[in-house]
Amino acid sequence: MIANAAIRTPLIRLNVDDAPAEIYLKLENLQPIGSFKIRGAANAMGHTAPELLARGVLTASAGNMAQGVAWRARELGIPCTVVAPETAPDTKVKAIERLGGRVIKVPFEEWWRAFEERAFPGVDATFIHAFDDLNVMAGNGTIALEIVEDLPEFDAVVIPWGGGGLTCGIAAALRALNSKCKICAAEVATAAPLSASLAAGSPQSVDYQPSFVDGIGARLVFPQMLDRAKDLIDGSLVAGLDSISSALRLLANRNHIIAEGAGACPVACALEGQAGGGKIVCIVSGGNIDPAILCRILTGNQLH
Repeated sequence: MIANAAIRTPLIRLNVDDAPAEIYLKLENLQPIGSFKIRGAANAMGHTAPELLARGVLTASAGNMAQGVAWRARELGIPCTVVAPETAPDTKVKAIERLGGRVIKVPFEEWWRAFEERAFPGVDATFIHAFDDLNVMAGNGTIALEIVEDLPEFDAVVIPWGGGGLTCGIAAALRALNSKCKICAAEVATAAPLSASLAAGSPQSVDYQPSFVDGIGARLVFPQMLDRAKDLIDGSLVAGLDSISSALRLLANRNHIIAEGAGACPVACALEGQAGGGKIVCIVSGGNIDPAILCRILTGNQLH
């Protein structure tokens, strides 16, 4: 299922000599849709009954999961509808439409309600959840298998936290492999509900501020995803927008890698020493950044 959709992405060393750790980059930005989401989407749809898929598929996404679902739907010849927040970048919306998906933009509250209800008024289709789905998490977990094969020993892995499907999928696979590495989520300071929720021991709502880091971040954490995370990860690291911008520039200048804000967030955390020393693997989750925004960041114009 996954092998026919996703590619095995490379694991390379970050070309920096003065970092607090030996940083490795898992380049999921090189997937056909520019994001790891193709793994979970392909696995979830592959485990969905044909008669349900025939109705068409529906997902709620800021862009990357939508592209994964739309990509697979196009291959299957079925309709795809995407509920996206009003803040979704045009680059990602246009990419979804290029793949044949229909995009419905709604206020943040309506978008989040679609996650909770796994449906959207007026759309009769099978809902493919972006993160709270065991098949999605299992698909994402294949990233861990590739990392362990390429780098058998490492001290920590840092994973962007959006809804938690990527982090929990990779963490579950690493724990099943008896890996003793530290596993950390990575969040942007303008939208870091996991950090607050782990500290409080219960789901917390935070002041969500939209930014160029659009692939991760929300006002709150799904309770069931928090419960999974508590058992699987060692904590959440938080990076500010300035640090993430610097990481984006470093990735472009030193390794010629185009990453989106979410993909650069783990690198920013590792460069600040938050993940500790030794060998640190950072999941560069995607590269779907608006070219105009990227140009502004590369030229040193901070975005908030």
